[in-house]
Amino acid sequence: MPRKGVTGHDEWVVVEALATAFVALQQLPEKHQPRAHMEDLRKLLAHGREPAAVSLHLAQAKCRLFPARDPLTIYEEYGISSEGYG
Repeated sequence: MPRKGVTGHDEWVVVEALATAFVALQQLPEKHQPRAHMEDLRKLLAHGREPAAVSLHLAQAKCRLFPARDPLTIYEEYGISSEGYG
């Protein structure tokens, strides 16, 4: 069975990369943040996705970038509560 795209999961790879880039750029001092590019990243990330899915990708990206921080706190920061999960 042929793979879809280059990797077989291209869309997932791109979404994860966009979320990680967006969260990383947010960590820059405000005067150094490329706001126009960040808004474009957010639009690309949100295109065709539910807001809850976007929040989940952003929270997961922040967890990857800051592994020492409490994941539950990060998820709550993005409006994702532990109620209804697990």
